Amino acid sequence: MTPEQQWQIVAQRSRAHDGAFFYAVRTTGIYCRPSCPSRRPRRESVEFFSNSTEAERAGYRACRRCRPTEVAAAVQAVAAARQLIDTAMEQGSDARLTLAELAAQVGLSPFHLQRVFKQEVGVSPREYRQAARVQRLKQQIRAGEPVTGAIYAAGFGSSSRVYEKAGQELGMTPGQYRRRGAGMVIRFCCFPTPLGPALMAATQTGLCRLAFGDEEETLRQELRSEFACATLQDDPAALAPLRDRLLTWLDDAHSNGPGLPLDPQGTPFQRKVWNLLQQIPCGETRTYQQIAALAGDAGSVRAVARACATNPVAIAIPCHRVVRKNGALAGYRWGPTRKQMLLEKERRRP
Repeated sequence: MTPEQQWQIVAQRSRAHDGAFFYAVRTTGIYCRPSCPSRRPRRESVEFFSNSTEAERAGYRACRRCRPTEVAAAVQAVAAARQLIDTAMEQGSDARLTLAELAAQVGLSPFHLQRVFKQEVGVSPREYRQAARVQRLKQQIRAGEPVTGAIYAAGFGSSSRVYEKAGQELGMTPGQYRRRGAGMVIRFCCFPTPLGPALMAATQTGLCRLAFGDEEETLRQELRSEFACATLQDDPAALAPLRDRLLTWLDDAHSNGPGLPLDPQGTPFQRKVWNLLQQIPCGETRTYQQIAALAGDAGSVRAVARACATNPVAIAIPCHRVVRKNGALAGYRWGPTRKQMLLEKERRRP
């Protein structure tokens, strides 16, 4: 990130970037994390550091209000825990790596590690290990391993459990993934909306993407990049009923949402957040902190922000209804102007 990008993050008090860098104020001699609630300094008085050690070597002391050294320590502990899990996965010994053993190796209590790990990563160490197994399964299959061998080499105890969760974790069966998505068909279409050009894409189950942009060709390129192994069909006729339902809703926001069938792919935590977003009534908003609490972990605000930022289906999964604690809009994957337009439209609905 450039210094100006970092300054914008500081101005927004973004918790999602805590630990990514620190800012220091020359006039006070104090350094803080980006989300520090203290009054914002003048831009010319601020400089940035990639870690707390650099800030302290430059003569700054830690802010007593946001306690940046605690954040730095948590980030380092989580990074070490992830490395231990990854190493154990490579050695095939992850099944014996308990939470207590993991915590002891990074110098935290099991409870503290569980909490900070979920804050930073969005999932627990156990869920992270499960995701790592899925990633290893993908690598084995891409390397040409037979499906059955790849399943056991990735550390799964049985093939049945992989197939049970294949739609959630791989987005397809292991066999389809083995063929790099051959045989999968995703239909899509581009069309104008009051929010600008839109692209809608769907599997047989439901929408896997609903995106807005400034140019249709850019939207098509992004779709090709994301689903490079699938058969993509530009089929406006097949998607016309879903497109019309969306446009009708955009015209008057007459209900909580357009009621579109969905098939987004994401981690268990992302799907949990996306489900919670769909429960926010039209015309209302929730804060990232409120969504984190509803997700069962009030400290997972940054993970909630990441889940909102990676939402692949605009409007139907209404991440535009999530705002900062002070009511400010925060970011939006498809631009803050569209977010503002959607919220104003929903507030004025009949």
